[in-house]
Amino acid sequence: MKKIIFSFFIILLLFLLYILARAAMFSSSQLKVETVEAVDTPPGAVDRFVQAIAIRTVSFANEYDFDSTQFEMFNEFIENNYPNVNEKLEHQLFSHYSHLYRWQGSDPSLKPLILMAHLDVVPIASPRKWSFHPFIEGVKNDTIYGRGAMDDKFSLISILEATEQLLNEGFQPNRTVYLAFGHDEEVSGKKGALQIVNYLKENNVEAELVLDEGSAITHGMIPNMRNDIALIGIAEKGYATMELRVDMDGGHSSSPPKETAIDVLSSAVSRVKQNPLPLHLTPAISGFIDKIGPAMDFKSKILFANKNIFSSLILKVLANGSGGTNASVRTTTAPTIFESGIKENIIPTSARALINFRIIPGETPQTVKDHVEKVVNDERIKVEYHGFKSKPSPISPPKGQIYDLVDRSIKEIFPNVLTSPSLVIAATDSRYFHDISEHVYRFTPNYITPENLKCFHGIDERISVEEYQNGIRFYRRVILNSDELRTN
Repeated sequence: MKKIIFSFFIILLLFLLYILARAAMFSSSQLKVETVEAVDTPPGAVDRFVQAIAIRTVSFANEYDFDSTQFEMFNEFIENNYPNVNEKLEHQLFSHYSHLYRWQGSDPSLKPLILMAHLDVVPIASPRKWSFHPFIEGVKNDTIYGRGAMDDKFSLISILEATEQLLNEGFQPNRTVYLAFGHDEEVSGKKGALQIVNYLKENNVEAELVLDEGSAITHGMIPNMRNDIALIGIAEKGYATMELRVDMDGGHSSSPPKETAIDVLSSAVSRVKQNPLPLHLTPAISGFIDKIGPAMDFKSKILFANKNIFSSLILKVLANGSGGTNASVRTTTAPTIFESGIKENIIPTSARALINFRIIPGETPQTVKDHVEKVVNDERIKVEYHGFKSKPSPISPPKGQIYDLVDRSIKEIFPNVLTSPSLVIAATDSRYFHDISEHVYRFTPNYITPENLKCFHGIDERISVEEYQNGIRFYRRVILNSDELRTN
């Protein structure tokens, strides 16, 4: 017995030494990059951004609310403010309001670069809660306010400014550059980005790199981290909404039955919410652990350096963290609509609920539907898809020359920033572009903090003038760096 106990402690000691040694040897794999000298941004760039925000290119869920005059104004805005872009680049419109510009490179053997953004914005749900007017306030205290300041006119105007500036300097790229600007990203992108990518496919365009909005630079968002972290989205989650509906006998509220339609459906929604889909350690999270783990405190390094041993614990920690960390490791479940009843003294004959799911790589809309039906387990409830749905995107490589190009461009503009692969938990137009490129990345060159996170699709959307200027510089570096890349 003593030998068995002694052997057990020896094994335990060796195990502890093993995980501690791995933590001690868990060294940084960050790309070493020197920042570049900040170039002056074009004169009038801030004023043009404010003008772009003032044009109310709102995408509504109900297409009958679409205001075509605003989108026509945006077409005119680009034409009037970016003369080099319009004169020197080939230009095509799709569905009247989505733009594709082609900047012909001198070397046709090089696969092109595609820079993406979208010009539409979401509606203003509570205008009275804004501190400033969501479309006409402009600049206050070195901050640009308005719907689209972050999502996503920031990227679009930054790309245009960088391109116009390089054209004005006489720069001629070796690699062809496309600028792809959709007008309906907020309502699925089917009339914009999807039409653009179908055109590119028909013309046998295979892109070396596609860069769209998505993840950003986090500041104060990750516990035990002093550095800002630039998250490069290598994939995005899928999307599906399930409609749960029940039809039963109604009646007078003075003599209610034991169960009503509301009882049955609310119980089912509760079961779905209380039985989430399983946790997944995706390549994005695995890459985050490898890239950021060495910069964390030693206790965290012990976990991250031994992720294969402690994967279950890591997943539980992330699942129990903020909404963002939970969303990074599982398909999320969000009941969003519950409808039933027409009068307070009438027991309704039907009830309807919508539950929105953002689907993690490894699952599909069908596996989510199967899960919901299994959890509901009630023949009285019909479970059907509602509206738009999509699978998770393919996963782009979290390393290699193309990934490093994005990494390098970030660090050349933003000193002392760490970079990491990430999973984008929302949907972007770039999901369509995997058909023409293996390297589709999602990064927006602005800072996300606990304070401004709620501004996305929310109140007081804003971005600092400095961030906007650095956005222009970032896209300039992407164009220049991609021109130097040789992979063929």
